[in-house]
Amino acid sequence: MKSKFTPLFESFNLGKEVHLKNRLVMAPMTNFSSNPDGTVTDAEINYYERRSSGVGMVITACTYVTANGKGFHGEFGGDRDDLIPSLRRLASAIKAKGAKAILQIFHGGREVPPELVPNGDVVSASNIPSQGDGKPVPRPLSETEIKSIITDFGETTRRAIEAGFDGVEIHGANGYLLQQFFSPHSNRREDMWGGTLEKRLTFPIAVVDEVKKAVAKHAKEPFIVGYRFSPEEPETPGITMDDTLVLIDALTKKDLDYLHVSLMDFWSTARRGVEANRPRIEIIKDRVGDLVPVIGVGSIYTADDAIKALETGVPLIALARELIIDPDWVQKVEQGRETEIVTKINKNNQLQLDIPDPLWQAIINSPGWFPGVNKA
Repeated sequence: MKSKFTPLFESFNLGKEVHLKNRLVMAPMTNFSSNPDGTVTDAEINYYERRSSGVGMVITACTYVTANGKGFHGEFGGDRDDLIPSLRRLASAIKAKGAKAILQIFHGGREVPPELVPNGDVVSASNIPSQGDGKPVPRPLSETEIKSIITDFGETTRRAIEAGFDGVEIHGANGYLLQQFFSPHSNRREDMWGGTLEKRLTFPIAVVDEVKKAVAKHAKEPFIVGYRFSPEEPETPGITMDDTLVLIDALTKKDLDYLHVSLMDFWSTARRGVEANRPRIEIIKDRVGDLVPVIGVGSIYTADDAIKALETGVPLIALARELIIDPDWVQKVEQGRETEIVTKINKNNQLQLDIPDPLWQAIINSPGWFPGVNKA
């Protein structure tokens, strides 16, 4: 390995006692490849096994905490105890390759396809649909339902513990339910769950508290709790960097083990609010300081990209599309073969890359979602 890349392979401790072998993380990516009953498939297991050998930690695709939160076709579930063996199979496959296994937990809210949830009942903070043609108008959740979903996050955390995961990541990003409650676009409530910026924080913070409570009650070994967020929304009104700094301040008080910034481009600049046109990751890192480790992600394709990102002071770098394109990315850098890293998918290489067919079809047929597809 070239000496310039040595910092990527320094060990790192998350929380008090969870030891990561390096600074590289597999980011959570939906793969559309689970069984209709919410169990993982053999193809999914192979996909994760292939990508778990090099990184220090794998964050899984999101798993729904309740039946009406299922956000994708082919998504695996965590909403029932009978799914614990399926979750255990996934955790064991990842850990057997030397990586820590983190289960990402979420509720899709207004973003769920109606055909995937009971009675087509799409719910959210308020009756505001997502922007775009044909988007369903969600039903506002009652206070009883809100409290039930909070409990569901805790119960899925318990299942993750019983299944042998090393932690959970609370998915508060990408426009799903936690973000819907925090956003002034999707949350127009006037009760304790919405209205002011502080009240829009109530639901996501309650979920964090419930997850932490479940860990304290059920975990016999150190167990990681992280939180992923999207720093801005394009809508008006929508989440701004100013809003996100308030969210960060609240999260840093909750003794979380990491914060994970959801970005398509690590170096993307703030759209509006505080210090517009400055890289979001730098604004966030300055605000967090050394209170909580930050995971950065977004269009990091080469080893030089990764080391440049690490030099910002963000201690962990997540690789997303890069590990789909080249499952051996980490090993190539470690072995001094970084010039051999592949940065575009060849449409003939599905079997060699251990990519399940539903994910492969999404990649090939949606190049806008997956830049860099080589169809030649």
